[in-house]
Amino acid sequence: MSEFGVREVLEMAAYHEVEIDKVLDEKNSSFLKFHPVLGYTLHDYVFRDGMRKTLSQYSYEKRGGHRKMINYADKRCRINTYGDSYTQGAQVSDGETWQEVLAAHFREPIRNFGVGGYGVYQAYLKAMEIEADDELAAENIILNIWDDDYMRNIDAARWNRVAWMCRDIPRGKEDGYPVHGFPWAHIRYNLESGKFEEREGQLKDAGELRKLVGKENYYEFFKDDHVVHLYTLREGGDAPVAELEKMAEAFGMNVDLRNSATRADDARRLHYAYGIKSTKYLVDKFQDWSRRSNRKLMIILSYDVPAVIRYLEDGTRFDQEFVDYLNERGYPYIDFLPKKKEEFADYKLDVEPFLERFYIERAGAQVFGHYNPYGNFWFAHSMRDELVDWLSPKPPAYH
Repeated sequence: MSEFGVREVLEMAAYHEVEIDKVLDEKNSSFLKFHPVLGYTLHDYVFRDGMRKTLSQYSYEKRGGHRKMINYADKRCRINTYGDSYTQGAQVSDGETWQEVLAAHFREPIRNFGVGGYGVYQAYLKAMEIEADDELAAENIILNIWDDDYMRNIDAARWNRVAWMCRDIPRGKEDGYPVHGFPWAHIRYNLESGKFEEREGQLKDAGELRKLVGKENYYEFFKDDHVVHLYTLREGGDAPVAELEKMAEAFGMNVDLRNSATRADDARRLHYAYGIKSTKYLVDKFQDWSRRSNRKLMIILSYDVPAVIRYLEDGTRFDQEFVDYLNERGYPYIDFLPKKKEEFADYKLDVEPFLERFYIERAGAQVFGHYNPYGNFWFAHSMRDELVDWLSPKPPAYH
């Protein structure tokens, strides 16, 4: 691609009027609804995004907004799960998610509050809303953190990155790509205080989405956002660097964002560092809350195909700093990279054919591919022993 900068990235993201009309249409509703804090929430829909191009059904409870429970739904629930699409169970139907696999085995229900596109901060805010409701609160909470979730914490609107990642998708048509990633509450590092701070979403109601229709409107809205600048640099474009250089210095990182030959790699490192440090702040906050509230919090680390391939081929991972932090703090967690490596050792396959057994390619509104039904089954049973040991009392199946 020819030279580009912040303007090109943001103009690519600009919403088209027909896209926002579809979101706001009450009669023929989109698969989501705008939310000023969480960006959006989900409701019932069907997408042709499943394995072998099948139709996946997504059903949601009116109270709480969790995905429909199938197994032991009439029993008392003591486990709530939060996270993004790998928690939601994107690209599989109700009953095929890893929560339902575990529920069937444990003989007790598990609620699924996962929402595709959410970061750790959005999952945390959703948890704080739900856990304040006596009818929906649970003693045991599972937080699933996936590859991109770290960076979503610091996005003022995730669409700024998604639109550039998916720029080959047709836009601006009645039957075009279903837009999402609206402005939401997020966190940023304050250079003056040397601390992370929580910020509100920049839109108050759904009607204000029209402020983001059109290239010039969208550009003016986000042009000074330093996370947009950072993303533009890591994608190989040109952007202001002064504030980002100060950020790198505050994080103790040596980067050169002015060198066109190295700045994309350095910006990527800084982006991941920023996201991981924000996630440290959030898990500390979540763990402090859980202890004060007499709850138990388990963190699970899940991964996209490229991260798994790197780990299987050379043992490297992008999140070693975060794993070290979890170990230092003594936080309970389940790491799925070693689990995938252990599973791979049982196969006489190359890495990519091996992973094809577990994942579905991107389809529908999905930005990334997800676990197929077999992948969800494997994911559930790979964490089974750790969860059984963690739960007290044990699940009914283990009494």
